[in-house]
Amino acid sequence: MNSTVPFIKVFFLTGFLLILVFQNSAEAQSTGTLSGYVTDARTGEPLFGANVGLQGTTRGASTDDEGFYEITNIEPGTYTVVATFIGYESQQRNNINVRSAGNRDINFELVPSAQQLEEVVVTVSEPFVAPPENPVSFRRLSPEEISTYPAGNSDIAKVVQSLPGVSGSVTGFRNDVIIRGGAPNENVYFLDGIEIPTINHFSTQGSAGGPVGLLNVAFFDGVELSTSAFGASAGNALSGVLRFNQRRGNDREYRTNFRVGASEAALTTEGPLFKGDSSFSNTTFIASVRRSYLQLLFQLIDLPFLPDYWDYQYKLDHRFNSRNQISFVGVGSIDDFRINVPSDITPDQQAILDQVPVIRQRTNTTGLTWQHRLSDGLGITRTSLSRSWFYNDFTRFRDNENEEGLFSQNRAREWRKTLRNETTFFRERSTISVGASARVNIFRNDFFDDNTGVAFDSDLTFVSYGGHFQWSSERLSDRLDLTAGIRFDGNTFTDNGNELYRTLSPRAALTLNLDDVGQWKAVVSAGRYFKKPPLNLLGYQEGGEFVNRNSRYIRSDHLTGGINFFPRPSTKLSVEGFLKLYDNYPVSIREGVSLANLGGGFEVLGNDAVESAGRGRTYGVEFLTQQTLATNYYAILAYTLFWSEFTGFDRDLYLPSAWDSRHLLTFTGGYQIGNRWEFSLRTRLLGRTPFAPVNEDRSIETYPAFVFDYNRLGTERLSAFNATDIRIDRKWNFSNVSLDVYLEIQNLFGQNTPSEPSYLLQNGNNPELVRVDQLSESSILPTIGIIVDF
Repeated sequence: MNSTVPFIKVFFLTGFLLILVFQNSAEAQSTGTLSGYVTDARTGEPLFGANVGLQGTTRGASTDDEGFYEITNIEPGTYTVVATFIGYESQQRNNINVRSAGNRDINFELVPSAQQLEEVVVTVSEPFVAPPENPVSFRRLSPEEISTYPAGNSDIAKVVQSLPGVSGSVTGFRNDVIIRGGAPNENVYFLDGIEIPTINHFSTQGSAGGPVGLLNVAFFDGVELSTSAFGASAGNALSGVLRFNQRRGNDREYRTNFRVGASEAALTTEGPLFKGDSSFSNTTFIASVRRSYLQLLFQLIDLPFLPDYWDYQYKLDHRFNSRNQISFVGVGSIDDFRINVPSDITPDQQAILDQVPVIRQRTNTTGLTWQHRLSDGLGITRTSLSRSWFYNDFTRFRDNENEEGLFSQNRAREWRKTLRNETTFFRERSTISVGASARVNIFRNDFFDDNTGVAFDSDLTFVSYGGHFQWSSERLSDRLDLTAGIRFDGNTFTDNGNELYRTLSPRAALTLNLDDVGQWKAVVSAGRYFKKPPLNLLGYQEGGEFVNRNSRYIRSDHLTGGINFFPRPSTKLSVEGFLKLYDNYPVSIREGVSLANLGGGFEVLGNDAVESAGRGRTYGVEFLTQQTLATNYYAILAYTLFWSEFTGFDRDLYLPSAWDSRHLLTFTGGYQIGNRWEFSLRTRLLGRTPFAPVNEDRSIETYPAFVFDYNRLGTERLSAFNATDIRIDRKWNFSNVSLDVYLEIQNLFGQNTPSEPSYLLQNGNNPELVRVDQLSESSILPTIGIIVDF
């Protein structure tokens, strides 16, 4: 690496030490305030007189006639907050961090208990409580877990990779979410129930991975991940469903959060609108903007590329009454991936300079949701109208330095306009959910590639639609919970898109308490899931014809089962086995490789003629031990042993996929000392990942693009990957201001990051590809971050 790097490291470390040494010794012993609302989960009515308290203390408060509570004069620290009300099941929230400023509302929606006039205590912590329609392979992350995640840089995609069965790409400047051996494009993402096409900057078109996340975690009230047993309401998912639940802005006062991290600065503000003289407002907002300075750091250390991005996010809420409310959400990004010519270029830098694409992307998603509670608490209906837009200008030059020799360009625009409705009916011991959706898909692409000889100007518009039904019983018997559902999907473009019997997708799951107190639980699920091929695959043309019009929905059959043990309310041990069987996977006619192996690089997934001929299977076993923060520490230890194999046109020949790492071990933990210091650590081990070798003879003609020998996929593997990251937080609480300064060290032990061979073309009478040593991937990277709330 450049000699500037050691200087930067010393600068960051010295700065952090100076902050600690010269900290204000007269720090005020300010106290904090915790507030929120307690309502009936079914009717939405405020619960007057509910009690909310801090477990292990005498601090508490009762709700007023609006369901509002406020606990004052709290010593800053971490608490468990408990809400109780006669006739309702009690709820508790763990790991609630109280500061002198910037505390989010802690709201409770209490469920009526089966035994009236008695208080019922939840037997396990909130992170372990799964929704009735998704009892298997379900994980929940709190805002506190997300904000202090080591080396996460407030990036939700990196945080999710600490969960069981979830890994990221090993090589490259990437941020993919790979779940149980499935491809990155097999996941779907919802922001307050609005589907968003990507969660990353510089996203791979047709997939969703990229180098850095675009969602601001300051908005989140929680994140939920399902890695199997998806509810019938979630269509188009084969491996995972991620739901980002955003909080409302504060309805009583204006607040601001400012954060500087390893690669960006973010400003978030929130508060009431049209408040007037009232103590609160029914209309609130929360909005943020983030700006990267990663391009400045990359230029400082003389890297050949400069990623430059902005993103923005906002949410408006208005509550008409306890039964009706609307919300308007939006998120978007502005991305530019530019070339930088190093002053004293080395062979490894020259290889990157030659081969990196020039990328301009723009994304925007907006959505309006109306939530209506039926009378007498009979149910809830949600109707949403959303629009997402994605622009991708992906350009390749023979001469990147001078931007000459243009040989490939993909200028694509995608629009998705979606209308969705879901209604949930409550019964005494069960819920019924029905819903439907319709989407107008618009795709435009001006594409050419001299290496393949393909060029087209595509213009495609069609409608896709779906419907679902789900029934869930939480008390079918004293020990048994059961859920079952069915879904269908169709579209007006593909040859068999309206043959709905082809996409009928039943699913069912059950939970069985193995003892009287619910410490031991057995869970099992089975289901069939379908995914529509990506828009750019459907919009691909040859000779003016949509050659992929005969593509089928990709199918995946899941079977999952496991045992959960809760020795304490805050501790969980589990083991799960899983099997996923794929069919109708698109296989490239040109390369003979399943698209299940693609989508994890800087590329465009789907610009190829395909046949829905491939099969696949991923299977394995997963172990988990988790301790939520109940005293002063938390920990998650998970190990997944898995296999990921797919076929090409030979449907009986299974080969290891590009995600077949076999072993995944992760540990994430944290320890708090008083209310000022917190230490957190993450370590991860990933087995040897297969890669497709470069076909050197063919690549001489296509350079700087490469042709890969996919017939040899699985014959060569990268070395195992492991890395350890730590984070140290020091917190101050002043009057009306809270400050968090943290030191983060990525790759603490300087482990090498495995990478695929790198090549550089040497021109002459006999051009040839020569291997070059790559940039050092063993650097220890310290950074300082600052978070201010006021």
